[in-house]
This record gives sequence, structure tokens and C-alpha cells, in this order.
Amino acid sequence: MEKFKKVRESQVTISKLMLPSYSNFRGKIHGGYILSMLDEIAFACASRHSGTYCVTASVDTVNFLNPIEIGELVTMKASINFAGRTSMIVGIRVVSENIQTGEEKHCNSSYFTMVAKDENGNPDQVPGLILESEKDVRRYLRSIQMIEDRKNRKQYKERELSITVDELKDRLDSFKVKLNQEHLAGFLK
Repeated sequence: MEKFKKVRESQVTISKLMLPSYSNFRGKIHGGYILSMLDEIAFACASRHSGTYCVTASVDTVNFLNPIEIGELVTMKASINFAGRTSMIVGIRVVSENIQTGEEKHCNSSYFTMVAKDENGNPDQVPGLILESEKDVRRYLRSIQMIEDRKNRKQYKERELSITVDELKDRLDSFKVKLNQEHLAGFLK
């Protein structure tokens, strides 16, 4: 019998005070530090849902919307947006709070694809999702679109590029780029 879990059963929230040691040369919290925290919460959420060890298969989107300041309290909320056979898409929202004023700002939205692994390191089946709210349904449908977009990008990358010099010049005309045709002779018709 196939197992299903409610989205809320796997949700994870973490909060952490941002220290000077997490900052970059501009005094803002380093994006790499935030990425590390995102990976941790994605793991926790996916492992809670699957009941197994999980690994990061891809980071589909990371949008840094606002900088995070030293001394702010960062809260990350993760939930399973999609469950496939062995993989899950974890959606994560990052909000920072100035703990003196209470002002909050949305700093990041991210989507991690996680794969469940069994004790031998092989992909393991994950429970399906029970969608209980409009938000759950919206997130699930967005995830399906992300998967379709990913497949389209893969097909595009695998397609042979066949283009003439004139077609390439027309295509690149509005971009900030120059062509060195001498070095591209074997590539262009």
C-alpha cells in the first residue's frame, strides 16, 4: 500500500542570529553561508518526509532578493512542494528580522531537489503528498512546471546548434558582445 503524508507533517523552520563571522567584505551576510543553511534545512525537510537519508540532486532556483545584515534574525521555512518516486522538491522561504525594530524582509526563495537514499545508497521511494490547501496545490503545480522547464532546458542544451554568421550577428545584435570570427570559423557555417 502506497504511503502519503500531509505537507505540514514534513515542514521545518529554523531561526539563527547572523553573526559578524558570517559576513562578506561589504558587511552583509555571505550568500555562500545562506546557501549552506538552505542545504541543511532542505535535507532536514526531505529526510523528515521520506524517513531516510537524503542528498541534494540540484538547486533549481536561488533568488537573493534583499541583503541580510549582521545582527538580524534569519528564519527559514521549508516544505515539500512535490514528491515524485524517489525525489522531492523542497521550497524554502528566507525572512530576516531586525530584532530591535521587528521589521521583516523577504530575502530569499529557493527550490532544492532532494533524493531519498536507502541504507545501500540506492534511490528509495518516498511517500506521496496529501494537499490540504490552495497554497499546497499552487506549490505542487509550480513544481510540475519547474520539472517541465528543466526537461526543456536539457533538450535545448542537447540540440545541435546550426547557425550562419549572419543569423548569429542578427541574434546577438542587441547584446553586449563581439564576435571574433577568426576563432569561430569551424563553428559557424
